[in-house]
Amino acid sequence: MTLTAYTADRFRPVHFGWQVGDKVATITLNNPARKNPLTFDSYAELRDLFRDLVYVNDIRAVVVAGAGGNFCSGGDVHDIIGPLVKMPMPDLLRFTRMTGDLVKAMRLCPQPIVAAIDGVCAGAGACIAMAADLRYGTPNAKVAFLFTRVGLAGCDMGACAILPRIVGHGRAAELLFTGRAMAGEEAERWGFFNKLCPPGGVLTSALETARALADGPSFAHAMTKRMLDQEWNLGIEQAIEAEAQAQAICMSTEDFARAYHAFTDKEKPRFEGN
Repeated sequence: MTLTAYTADRFRPVHFGWQVGDKVATITLNNPARKNPLTFDSYAELRDLFRDLVYVNDIRAVVVAGAGGNFCSGGDVHDIIGPLVKMPMPDLLRFTRMTGDLVKAMRLCPQPIVAAIDGVCAGAGACIAMAADLRYGTPNAKVAFLFTRVGLAGCDMGACAILPRIVGHGRAAELLFTGRAMAGEEAERWGFFNKLCPPGGVLTSALETARALADGPSFAHAMTKRMLDQEWNLGIEQAIEAEAQAQAICMSTEDFARAYHAFTDKEKPRFEGN
């Protein structure tokens, strides 16, 4: 059996912006007039794209951003919320499983994901930001898991599992119960944002970090991401053993040897992802 290795040229998304350069793919949610909401189609296309990134070798990091000064306002009121109130339970469950599958695909794709967040970041948009590996924000950002504001539970797209691991259980509980907006400086103080950037500079900072990651040992980055997820449910002894096995695998790569020879030659290593 031969596994197909896709290239960046394979992707031609139609429901969001897509640009690739320097081994970094930039996804731009781009309906700025409505603060970049998600639709049934954009959910599905994002899910499928992140699933396919598992097989892509020439993209080594991903940036997710929004157009027009906002990140994402969540599910589109007219395209999603309206139809949902008329759906029978089996269709509702298919939809909620699809939105969860987007988060699963983001976590399972090997490339580090950096979210560049400005302005409104609400509902499903906040969950996409949460599912990224790194989050850069601005003082103008407003992050809100506002599901309870519309009569829904805060347990959406993995929020009850993932958000407490980012900001802590008590803070996550407050955000998920109240649905209130978390301002940019508070989001940084609570650890949701890795870095606070000046307005207009968040995408530049996210791209700089993504390019630095893309130039690094991509196989090892993928292993780090996988272990960060897998060790959530492991005891400390099992986690240490799992990391021993993972690190031994990384030590067998050519990148590890390249780094050693570069060090002995007093040069900067050039990683190739194998």
